[in-house]
Amino acid sequence: MSDGSLTGTVLDFTRTMEGLVADGTPPAGWAALGEFVAVDEFERVGTFREVQDWQQYTAMLSQWASSVEKFETSVQRITEVANLVFFEIEERHFRGGVHVVNSMTVFDFDERGKIRRLNVYLQQGRPE
Repeated sequence: MSDGSLTGTVLDFTRTMEGLVADGTPPAGWAALGEFVAVDEFERVGTFREVQDWQQYTAMLSQWASSVEKFETSVQRITEVANLVFFEIEERHFRGGVHVVNSMTVFDFDERGKIRRLNVYLQQGRPE
């Protein structure tokens, strides 16, 4: 459970996402994740600079969750400054093996402590 800090909210958000992925959650099932989000103003900017609103993001999450057997993360660094949390992790995506990437997501919070924007950055190995 969150300690009331924005960092705590990010960690709770991530634990909730990992649990939902493990359950193979369909789009309607992402409501638990929505508790952390300012759904009406939410925006996610992905690694290809694509922009998604909440409905588009949860549809993408459902498609991705159905393609992986398991998803795990390890926190590398987490830094909170004003209304931003910089969240650097190692991600492990299991699907017939393991695909490992490093990502950093900048969580931008509104005045109520709800996530209003995610900016996602990614490092991954070259295909062999």
